[in-house]
Parts: sequence; structure tokens; C-alpha cells
Amino acid sequence: MAITATGQNAALYAEPAVSTVAKDKTQLSKDDFMKLFLTELQYQDPTEPMDTEKILAQTSQLATLESADNTNQALSDLSAALGASQQFSTIAAIGKTADLGSDAIALDKGTVSSFEVYFPKEISQGTVTISDADGNTVGTIDVAENPAGVYKFDWDGRDVNGNQADSGIYHVNANYSDPDGNVLQTRLGAYPIESVRFENGNTLVKLGSSYVPLENVVEVY
Repeated sequence: MAITATGQNAALYAEPAVSTVAKDKTQLSKDDFMKLFLTELQYQDPTEPMDTEKILAQTSQLATLESADNTNQALSDLSAALGASQQFSTIAAIGKTADLGSDAIALDKGTVSSFEVYFPKEISQGTVTISDADGNTVGTIDVAENPAGVYKFDWDGRDVNGNQADSGIYHVNANYSDPDGNVLQTRLGAYPIESVRFENGNTLVKLGSSYVPLENVVEVY
């Protein structure tokens, strides 16, 4: 549900590229080693065959190479499994609150700045306050009675005196009361996690109306 107000401050408010990995020809695989070993045996001088110790040494090298190759493959599989497990563990965070660590919005003078604020409790009445870096109130938006939820607001960039605010970074906080008269606070930057999306190996969480990379979240509670 959107909140709408009138006045000087109005509230409302590829396809992934396919890549190919070239084979590294500077390293021998166990199959390459075996081919060389068999070729060496095939073309050895019958009158001076390879001695037993040399054969055993090369056989041992082949076994070592195969063991290393199997170990690398096992580690690669384990890494992929752990990555998938870590991604899907994010699903457990659905319903919790994610904090992006910032309550700031940017304003370009003469334009409208849009943002969303999450109200964890039912709203009886309240006020969204926009302040500058020094904590001075620049603009306010009244919030009417509404259920708990995420609401989108549009700030026209005008201050409390009706003048156009300068371009810059501003901070958004809200004070409101619930139907029981409890005075509560909230701010921009903290939202419930509604869903999780996995896209091109990245984990995205839905906060408000947007999907945000998981690495942008500083805290989940």
C-alpha cells in the first residue's frame, strides 16, 4: 500500500554471455603422461630395453599424477558443493530484517528523490524526517494511518520553508506511533527479506521493491 500526501513535500510515492575456457596446454594430464609412457615403451631399442627401476619410477610418477588429479577434482567438487550450500542457506533469512548500513539518500537540486521506509508495526500516525549531514531538519512528510509494511515516498527536494534544497546527501528517519500509543522509530535502509534470487552465481535478496546483492547487507536480525 502506498501513502499519498499533498503539499510542498508529497509522499507516494540478458541473457548471460557464454564463455569458453581454453585448455591449458602447458601442463600434462595423467592421460598425456600415459601416452608418452606407452610411446616410449613402443619405440625403445629392443637390444637395450628400459631397465626395471626406470619403469617403476615412471609408473610411480603416473600414480602420483593421477592421485593429484583426483584430489584436485575432489576439491573442486567440494568447493562447488559448499558454494551451493552457502547460497541456499540464505533462504533461512527470509522473513528476517536486513540492514544495508545506511539511511542516506542523494538529491540533485531541482529533481525528485524517491526512497522506501519500512514500518515494522501498524501506523497510527507519524512523520518522516529528512535531515542534512549536521542533523538539521530539511523536510518532513506526514504519514497517515496504515498497516505495517514498506512504503515508498517521493521528496520534491523542498525544505520546510518551501525553498529548493541544495544537491547533496540527506538522511531519512521516521517517528510514528502504533494504535496502542507506543512511540516507535524506524529509518531508511532496514527492510524485511521477502525472497532470495540466485542469478549468474550471485545471491540477491528482495528488500522492499528491489533486489539487492547479498554482499551489500551488513547485518541480518
